[in-house]
Amino acid sequence: MNLDFTPDERDFRLQVREWLRANVPTDRRPDDGAEMLAFDKAWQRKQFDDGWAGISWPKEYGGAGLSLIQQLIWFEEYALAGGPYLGTFFVALSHAGPTLIARGSEAQKAYYLPRILKGETPWCQGFSEPGAGSDLASLRTRAVVDGDDLVVNGSKIWTSLANWSSYQELLVRTDPDSRYGGITWVIGQMDLPGVSIRPISCMHGSADFCEVFYDDVRIPLKNVVGGINDGWNVAMATLGFERGTAALAEQIEMSRVVEELIALAHERVGPDGTRPAIQDDEIAARLATLRAEVAALRAMSYASISRAQRDLVPGSEGTLIALYNTETLQRIYRMSTDLMGPDMLDLDASPSRWTTQYLRSIMQTIAGGTSEIRRNIIGERLLGLPRGR
Repeated sequence: MNLDFTPDERDFRLQVREWLRANVPTDRRPDDGAEMLAFDKAWQRKQFDDGWAGISWPKEYGGAGLSLIQQLIWFEEYALAGGPYLGTFFVALSHAGPTLIARGSEAQKAYYLPRILKGETPWCQGFSEPGAGSDLASLRTRAVVDGDDLVVNGSKIWTSLANWSSYQELLVRTDPDSRYGGITWVIGQMDLPGVSIRPISCMHGSADFCEVFYDDVRIPLKNVVGGINDGWNVAMATLGFERGTAALAEQIEMSRVVEELIALAHERVGPDGTRPAIQDDEIAARLATLRAEVAALRAMSYASISRAQRDLVPGSEGTLIALYNTETLQRIYRMSTDLMGPDMLDLDASPSRWTTQYLRSIMQTIAGGTSEIRRNIIGERLLGLPRGR
């Protein structure tokens, strides 16, 4: 494993930094609605037109055809430049696209990947169901082969941004008698007859999540990725991308936030009411630990990307990164509540929207797999421990 950057990679970093400095949008990304979708599409198209979309994706499908290390450099510089959140393109770019590259047919790659990179087709993830969230293998949305189609009936829930998506990475049960071997990963088109989308209004006023219902929806068999009843293996590849390198930009942001907290601790009065918070031994130790944890997390991602250069599909070790990432994120924003104190309740006085970020950090240990499920995966697949009962 070599984590040193070559002269060419350092030159590439400078090119990335220069382009981002000149092109990162100065307008704030809208939080919801058609304006949000238009912003995401325009920004993704700008990256594509200038040759910066899909850094490590193959050239024949619209990518730049560069190395994973150069992709890592892009993520780092993107975060440092304050690049907009991927938003409606997060699923498409972070795991649907990589899953198709690893497991899709040539026809699927040729059709779907360029459209993602050009900013034409946002994707959503159709995994969770009302009775199958953390226990993904218990999903019940049924698909039956009928001629050249799969006929799908059932529902999904907590489907982020389904109402703005063109396609869905959809898991369906094609063999009711097999738990893991009876699942199929299929590309679901969101405007097919029989697909109904019901947005779920959240407390903050927007509808980030949706319920999706399937009533005799006919999906062509050519949309199956990896083969009928092979969906569990394909889904593990998808989650490997989601739980591993996809979070690298967030880790860079976490590093920035920790430094912001350290600066805040120099400004805010500590628990004794007389000295700056940074002079309190416990607070100083917690901030130092957070700085070390973010550095360790980044090193774990570097090691994962180095290994991924030999193996296109990330393994279960991506779960280690995801678990450490989400729990460190919670500790960071819990630190912000301790520094801000009652001012956390005054949104106008909370720099960097600390209150919102603290509340979002709680969700992170649930979304994409709870911490408990991730610990089970680590125990069973990495440590070889018996499956929990």
